[in-house]
Amino acid sequence: MPEISPDGTRVAFNTDEDSKTRPGPERHIAIADLGTGKVRILKEIPSDNCFGPVWSPDGSKLAFSIMAEKEWHLGLVNADGSGFRFVKNAELKSEAFGEPTWARDGKSIFCHDLDNIYQIDLDGNVLKKWELSKILTDASMNGGDRLTVSPDGKALLMDVDCGAEHERKNWDGPQPAIEKFDLASEKAVRITGKNDFVWDPFWLTGDEFLCILQKENENDPSIYRMSLDGKNAKLLVKHARTPSVSAL
Repeated sequence: MPEISPDGTRVAFNTDEDSKTRPGPERHIAIADLGTGKVRILKEIPSDNCFGPVWSPDGSKLAFSIMAEKEWHLGLVNADGSGFRFVKNAELKSEAFGEPTWARDGKSIFCHDLDNIYQIDLDGNVLKKWELSKILTDASMNGGDRLTVSPDGKALLMDVDCGAEHERKNWDGPQPAIEKFDLASEKAVRITGKNDFVWDPFWLTGDEFLCILQKENENDPSIYRMSLDGKNAKLLVKHARTPSVSAL
């Protein structure tokens, strides 16, 4: 999944090709310079299976998922490829570090597993934990569901899988929706419509976000811009996925 840097000059992504030495894919973290077109693979990272890099707010670091010792972990690396390290907590299962996203101060990271959302510092210490069963009503999260932090750092947008049946032609699986989670009140509300199939939110401004939306009778999703009340959806890129945005 590509993500544009906060200053809009670089894109971080993971390569993806068949491994020649083991079953499964070989994936490395890479950075493309949008000015020169040059791509640099961060070869200093000690794994050939890494994915999902996300930029720190100041653009100096990347957090990402990394396979090591047959388990998924959270890794950190400087944008120049130096300073790699794991972020670990012996009391948490490795799945707890899924889909990381940075807090706005750059000093902690939000992540989740199937049961909880966590806020951890850069040493892996749990600063806060929220049980999904207490946050969500008639919805759940899967391992690939995305979190994104509001510009003021006070709320999260989160992918959820709706529990209620909602049949749709050419769709297999639960209906995806987006909820807004207020960190202070610890309450979540669904912001997308009951008939909308929307996922992959990325906060744009205090009032708008980017998302993936697939309309009924369409075979492919597209990137839309939407207001926080779940209305005013505007098509931006047809048949595209995984949106991100720079601060500039």
